[in-house]
Amino acid sequence: MSIYRNAVWFMKGLQEYTKSGYEAAAKHFVPSDLDVNLSGRSFMVTGANSGIGKAAAQEIAIRGGTVHLVCRNKGRAEAAKDEIVERSKNENVHVHIVDMSSAKQVWEFAQNFSQNNKIHVLINNAGCMVNQRELTDEGLEKNFATNTLGTYILTTALIPSLKEVEDPRVITVSSGGMLTQKLNMDDLQFEKGTFDGTMAYAQNKRQQVTLTEKWAAQHKDIHFSSMHPGWADTPAVQSSMPSFHAKMQSKLRTEAMGADTVVWLAVSAAAIKQPSGLFFQDRKPVPTHLPLAWSRPSTQDEDKLLAALQEMALKFKP
Repeated sequence: MSIYRNAVWFMKGLQEYTKSGYEAAAKHFVPSDLDVNLSGRSFMVTGANSGIGKAAAQEIAIRGGTVHLVCRNKGRAEAAKDEIVERSKNENVHVHIVDMSSAKQVWEFAQNFSQNNKIHVLINNAGCMVNQRELTDEGLEKNFATNTLGTYILTTALIPSLKEVEDPRVITVSSGGMLTQKLNMDDLQFEKGTFDGTMAYAQNKRQQVTLTEKWAAQHKDIHFSSMHPGWADTPAVQSSMPSFHAKMQSKLRTEAMGADTVVWLAVSAAAIKQPSGLFFQDRKPVPTHLPLAWSRPSTQDEDKLLAALQEMALKFKP
């Protein structure tokens, strides 16, 4: 990780990614952007049993949308559903148990879902930050399997269904941490050198932004976007980054603040007036590279990423 990129990113974060950064940005929000009736529209949210995913799902349910919660843990998923239904008074909330780190499971779920349901908006929110290198049952590094390959397979498998509806959208919850990373096609699964879970996560998030840009170029009839929720006080941050959480707790955003731009991108008319493929922070498109950071990949490397994921995904396709 570049020392320069890391230092600039952290200073930027203290100014923009904190609770005070959100409050400053929110002064310019248009409240009516979220005054929408989502009855008849179907939303899928991965990693929706806690944190930003759950907060986004709840806001969508409050506005009348049908919500599909894609979660790994059945007990936590059912508890999240009960809470969302109680608060939203919307019974159209459904639970699907899927481990996003299992390529085969993701394929099977997406194929079955497409046969029986409509989908208007996919929110790729599920994330993983394992701090020691760990392999899935399929032999894949767990962070990569969840954050990158799982996201790639689910989105790819649902694109045909998305193309059948009006105003289809795909939002991928990335991270500002990706600004510290240049796309690295030499070691997708972090097999070389000392493993660093935070750096692996940031590299995955860079990959997600690249995928969003590529998908937007390939599928003009779907609106794609990626976003950074800021530094939010979520269970994932508490468990994966305990030192960061302890030092920054008083400055961290609430889960609702972190979810605000996700919901705005998913439901507002204003969001789709923006070009497809952009990276958002607090309802505005922002650069995907820091100034003078030398982090821009070649087109060749971007194409290599897409080709590598396609090849890998097909190995697990039922």
